[in-house]
Amino acid sequence: MGSSSSSLLPRHDGSAMVVGGPTTVIDLGGLRIVSDPTFDAPGPHGYLTKTEGPAVADDRLADVDLVLVSHDNHADNLDDRGRAFALAAPLLLTTTGGAERLGHPAKGLAVWHTHTLRRPDGGELTVTAVPAVHGPEDGERDVDGNVNCQVIGFVLTGDDVPTVYISGDNASLRTVAEIARRTAGIDVAVLHAGAARVQGKFRERPVSLDSVRAAAAAAVLRAPVTIAAHYTGWAHFTEGRDSIERAFDDAGLASTLAIADLGTWLPLRP
Repeated sequence: MGSSSSSLLPRHDGSAMVVGGPTTVIDLGGLRIVSDPTFDAPGPHGYLTKTEGPAVADDRLADVDLVLVSHDNHADNLDDRGRAFALAAPLLLTTTGGAERLGHPAKGLAVWHTHTLRRPDGGELTVTAVPAVHGPEDGERDVDGNVNCQVIGFVLTGDDVPTVYISGDNASLRTVAEIARRTAGIDVAVLHAGAARVQGKFRERPVSLDSVRAAAAAAVLRAPVTIAAHYTGWAHFTEGRDSIERAFDDAGLASTLAIADLGTWLPLRP
């Protein structure tokens, strides 16, 4: 990806930054990873409306090593500039259906399948696709068993680096419990919160975690650090930072919550 080195966002290994919507930069093991890139200016995207641009522009992240897209079906997870950014990356990991639609360099991962990258320090980073349910558990499912559409989350693991779970758009605590059971020692949970609700869908019940369920998910995962994402920047997010902070405090988990102004580096270790 082309950009002058002087304009690139300096790397901050062992840290993450939410830049807007779900879009999170994770510098881990010498690799720069960007999840669910959304870089458009505010404005309409079909039935969704973007209300806030990113805290960091896409060209400042042009040295990305890996892009993760939980699903390509909705603009709040992959808008126009985000799509161009993802397709210019060296590697894009996403759903099996998304990889077919997006084309090179996208690679589709089925749930519980993995892809391993070499790290600059000589180690490896393994990306595991994990399940996500993009709506209520009792929502109508398609022929493949998906609620709303096919969505995955990701778990990043490797020697000498924290294990990071990125939820994608998941509203299911049952799914979080399955991931916790099958993944040993999650150190950091990046949770798509914000209680996204879409008019006419699922009686307008949340299609991502609301604040209380985000705190419950953090309790189930037992992660020392929880980073909240996907709670600001789009009109259909119905719960923001105040609600998330209150829910974690009510649950006695305020000390585990990493939340700050967009564009702020957050450490992956407490």
